[in-house]
Parts: sequence; C-alpha cells; structure tokens
Amino acid sequence: MIFDTHAHYDDEQFDIDREELIDSLKEYGIGNVVDIGASISSSKAAIEISHRYDFFYAAVGVHPSEVEELNDENISEIIELSRDDKCVAIGEIGLDYHWPDPAPKLQQIWFRKQLDIARREKLPVIIHSRDAAQDTLSIMEEENAQEIGGVVHCFSYSKEIAKQCVDMGFYIGIGGVLTFKNARKMVEVVEQTPLERILLETDCPYLAPEPFRGKRNSSQYLPYVVTKMAQIKGVCEEEVIRITEENARKMYRLEDLWHI
Repeated sequence: MIFDTHAHYDDEQFDIDREELIDSLKEYGIGNVVDIGASISSSKAAIEISHRYDFFYAAVGVHPSEVEELNDENISEIIELSRDDKCVAIGEIGLDYHWPDPAPKLQQIWFRKQLDIARREKLPVIIHSRDAAQDTLSIMEEENAQEIGGVVHCFSYSKEIAKQCVDMGFYIGIGGVLTFKNARKMVEVVEQTPLERILLETDCPYLAPEPFRGKRNSSQYLPYVVTKMAQIKGVCEEEVIRITEENARKMYRLEDLWHI
C-alpha cells in the first residue's frame, strides 16, 4: 500500500473533518502515514495523532521558519518527544531562505543542533530546504549527515543537487508538484533518481496534485502522484507503490513491523 512519508494532519485545516478523513485513507490505498512536527506544539500534536491511529507514526522537530521559539531549555522537549515509541524521525528541520526571517545564521545553528539530536537518538532526519541549496549541502557534509540518513523532503532543486543528496545516502521526497504542468525540473529529478531512493509524500494540507492544485491536499490524492511517477519511470503503478513503501520502511527503520 502507499506510504505517505510526510503529512501534517495536525494542521488546523483538518479540524473540520480530521477523524472522518483519516478513517477513509485505507479505502484510497494508503497503508501508513507519518505526521511531521514543525514546531514544539505541532510535534506534540504529531505524537498524539500517531497514538490515536495505529497506522500513523510521528516525526518531531522545529521547522527553520519556527526556530526563533527555540532555546537551550525548550529543545529538551524535542529530545523527550523523540524517545516516544511512535516517533520515527527528527523533522522537519533545515533551512528556508525564502523570507528574510528568521536570520540564516540562527536557522543554521538550530539545523546543526537538531542534526545532533538525530545522531544521538539514532533517528533519521527530514530535511526542509528552500532557496538554500548550497548552505544545506554544506551543513549536511560538515555534520556528516550521511551517517544519520534521511530524506530531503518536498525536493525543489535541480537533478544535479538531487544526485549530491542521493550520493550522501539520502532519499528524495516527491509529492504533488510532480504533476504540475510547469514541473519539468521535478520530472528531470525523477527521471534521474533511482526509484529505490524516492519517497512518496503529500506535505498535506499543502501542494495538492493536479487536478486539485490550490485545494487542500490529503493522502487520498497520492495515487495521482503514483500515476505520474510510473509514467516517467516506465513501470507499472504497483511497482512504484511497492518500492517506495519499502524505501519508507527502510528509512524510518520499520522493516521489523512490515504489514503490521
């Protein structure tokens, strides 16, 4: 079944129908979902959701746009949450230079510190990188992130940068953007990247695929991404689903829980 490796069902956009929507996911071929933290509060919410639904897991971390909330005292909350039985990664963490704040230097400090948490807690990382390719790669190299492992989620860079990430042992997270009419760059990334290094994700409620672009996204729409990826790779949809599910279980270290 399809493994949605990156979702935000704790988001307020799901407040009106969260339970009904999540209860329907298996009907759409969704086998597992990882709910991703982006702040201390949303990390707590992700853990709560993961305990409410047996096919959900959680990741905990603070998004680069939210790092101003962090200090040496409250980062201990992320460490404590990371030790929960349903927590499978540290994330999403990284760099986002699209807006002027928070300052890049502050983002870099907390990116490094959260990479260190992942190393110490023996968890993979979910990296968010927007308009910050070179600094992201530099920090990954300096911090020996290849020893930690993880995914560069919602990948938005060139195929050359994708290859650098894959060469470091990272997965590439692909979602609804692949189906957009102007997604030539993403098509090139998928063409080049071995299917064994690709993860399916929604980043819901954001980035719904065509023909739902601009609407609230959910895991229900991942089959549209599967169809597009199968066309690009020249394989059947079942093969895309099988391999990306195996990839997700390897990255999140869930192989021993196969089909549970």
